[in-house]
Amino acid sequence: MRIMLEIIYQDEYLVAVNKPAGMLVHRSWLDKHETQFVMQTLRDQIGQHVFPLHRLDRPTSGVLVFALSSEVASHVMPMFANHEMVKTYHAIVRGWIEEGDTLDYALKVELDKIADKFANQDKEAQEAITQYEPLAKVEVPYSTGRFPTSRYCLVEMKPKTGRKHQLRRHMHHLSHPIIGDTSHGDGKHNRLFREHYDCHRLLLHASSLTFKHPFTGEELELKASFDETWMSLFQQFEWALPKSVEASS
Repeated sequence: MRIMLEIIYQDEYLVAVNKPAGMLVHRSWLDKHETQFVMQTLRDQIGQHVFPLHRLDRPTSGVLVFALSSEVASHVMPMFANHEMVKTYHAIVRGWIEEGDTLDYALKVELDKIADKFANQDKEAQEAITQYEPLAKVEVPYSTGRFPTSRYCLVEMKPKTGRKHQLRRHMHHLSHPIIGDTSHGDGKHNRLFREHYDCHRLLLHASSLTFKHPFTGEELELKASFDETWMSLFQQFEWALPKSVEASS
């Protein structure tokens, strides 16, 4: 069964969707068995070719923007490359973060074992900056070790740079890994969420993207609502929806 993507913005130049968690943006020889991709699904849905302007990791959900022609893409891509926009993400992490801060912590290029087999393994670490703010916290009556309860926190993040897996790696560095992260997270906490909350996904969502429209000059704020897994957790933890996405939900 083919899925229908939620289109959150469309004009003659751009189209934006709320990418589902677990869906690849485009075909990749690393995932030969996959049959559904955002790019092809969207092309079939709107009846025209689309050109990706940025990417979201497969397990991440949220705002994903495409150009509707190669000319528009070549005009707009530098805006994404130069970070001339505000990206807002939400995540649920292990532990309680008591106050917001900006993490300036360089990251070495994360290479893929197969795709980057011949890449330079000794590149310098690249600048990586993430602004983060705790929004809500919860203590649940399930143990993952020494204590009878476990603590989690809803955090809002604004990356100022765009390194591979930056938010996941930065939260791991702060000892507050994102729930559902199988490469930089904590297996005990991931298992707790699977077993007690039926949550089988990475809890990282690209909630909004704000930028100046490259052709009309209009200030665009594209918002992606949370999926059922997120909404169920907000309800069970008695958390209010973040203001930055409230209007779209």
